[in-house]
Amino acid sequence: MADTIIVRECLHGQVRVMYGDLTKEEGDVLVTPANNRLAGREGVDEMVHQAAGPELREHTHGIAVERRKENLPPCGVGEAVVTPTFSLPHGSLVHVVGPDCRRPTQDSDRRELLKAAYASLFKEIKGIKNRDTIVLPPLSMDIFQYPHREGARMTMEIVLAWMDSGDDPGVKKIKIITQEANFIKNMKTVYRESEDRFPGVDRTREYRRGLID
Repeated sequence: MADTIIVRECLHGQVRVMYGDLTKEEGDVLVTPANNRLAGREGVDEMVHQAAGPELREHTHGIAVERRKENLPPCGVGEAVVTPTFSLPHGSLVHVVGPDCRRPTQDSDRRELLKAAYASLFKEIKGIKNRDTIVLPPLSMDIFQYPHREGARMTMEIVLAWMDSGDDPGVKKIKIITQEANFIKNMKTVYRESEDRFPGVDRTREYRRGLID
């Protein structure tokens, strides 16, 4: 069972920051932080592929083969693709490629690439029929080594803005979930410093008191 750290209510639904295993968290859509090969061999993405079973690797390999025929990467930086979930308990799986900050060319443009990755994710989510609850790792905050303080702020700004904008995304709850203790630490600091400037209303205390679900 994941621990809930932050709960924030937006115009169209609730956003939570949680510490735990995203593959075991209930939701309609699971997001995995993929690399541009869709290989599933590193970090959280590897964990997702292992939980989904070998059929997922076969499926993403098929995508890669078709894309290579057009001289394109299986999934470019800032892009997203939807696949079946196979053995995972979710309805849909979205693979998103955020900036890999171990690569200088991507690190120098990391802010814009991160925004592009979330924009692609949101576009794919809107095409999924059953999308009430999204299970979302903070993109690029795992092995891609995005600076956690900056990344925590951008993650909240981007996700909360999407859930609080004029256009209803059709999502009732987003669970931002990670096992990166350093990211959680930085998220707490960022939230404490900027809580009054983020979209939405804080509901963390009400949640801890059992007043809301």
